[in-house]
Amino acid sequence: MRVALLLSTLAFMVVAPSTPSSWAYRDHFTSEQKALLDKIQTVRIEAIVLTDKGAGDAAPIAEVVARRIGELGYSVVGEAGKSHDAVIKIKCEQQKTWEGTTAAGGDADLPDAPSRLWKGPACQLTYLLGNMKVKWQKEVRTEFEDAKQAAQLANAGDPGVYAMVKLREALEKYEFPLLLASEWSQPERLLKLLDRSDTPQDRKIKILSLLGEMQADEALPKLREALKDRDLAKQAIGAMSNLGKEGIPLLVDIMNTSPQLELQTAAAKGLGQLGGMHGDASVVLPLLAKLKDAKTDWSVLTEVAWALGKIPDKRSIEPLYDLDKKLAAIRDSENMTLKKLKEAVFWAIKQCDTWDQFS
Repeated sequence: MRVALLLSTLAFMVVAPSTPSSWAYRDHFTSEQKALLDKIQTVRIEAIVLTDKGAGDAAPIAEVVARRIGELGYSVVGEAGKSHDAVIKIKCEQQKTWEGTTAAGGDADLPDAPSRLWKGPACQLTYLLGNMKVKWQKEVRTEFEDAKQAAQLANAGDPGVYAMVKLREALEKYEFPLLLASEWSQPERLLKLLDRSDTPQDRKIKILSLLGEMQADEALPKLREALKDRDLAKQAIGAMSNLGKEGIPLLVDIMNTSPQLELQTAAAKGLGQLGGMHGDASVVLPLLAKLKDAKTDWSVLTEVAWALGKIPDKRSIEPLYDLDKKLAAIRDSENMTLKKLKEAVFWAIKQCDTWDQFS
């Protein structure tokens, strides 16, 4: 039985897909280069516009980029001779030529990475640190691929001009300034924007997500405040799940006391992430208490089981087996919530039982 479980566990580990990390290449920065990123304050914008008629006026594109990057407190210089810390390069084309990342893996798997398949209007963004072109590459595209056809349908005149207008509109919405502040490890700029009353809610959600990805521990006080906002609470919990162990007591409290099942579920998931990340078994007992509570909703139980599997502990084995037996007696093939719970419990048992045998 245990050998079969071990083989199943090993098979799961082999086939489980890895999550692409947008920060994977950052390990290749030297300590000196990372220090330069942290200190970026003044940037220069280099913009190029290319249509079917040749080079176009890049000033409107450069203006949008400069204004939006200024929203986070960065200074912008226009002349190459003036002192600057980094260069933001943007190339906008009516028909995109390929300058993307590798075919797959890392940044290539991100939704805003340059697409090998897209041949329509697009703006590609990257930046220079000194003379080094960094692998950070993003792309915004129009909703249409054929600019000539789109311009004709819109009765808009010149297709190249129309494509650039639509690309400027896309740049107005795309959160590249937040992504750059995150890329440059400057959470304080994101926190200031998060604190502003005029920052739109969807932008605050994006900021919380980035703070979590950055593992910015200094963001914890702001995340606590965000928990009071119903629309931001789930995202704040997700961000806390990537920070230090200081967030564990708060996540336990949310899991046990929040009237919202969605927040209980997010907190349980966060406890699994934090416990696994830091090797902290202090989360096991609160999770087991939730597992044994007959009033716990199945959706919450599912995340509790996944969390326990991420922190293999012999104390979890018997309670998980007990729950597995109870669930086995319930026959309801159409109930997807039940199916997901059974899968989570089965996986958690494999993690904890095989770990106990071979640790």
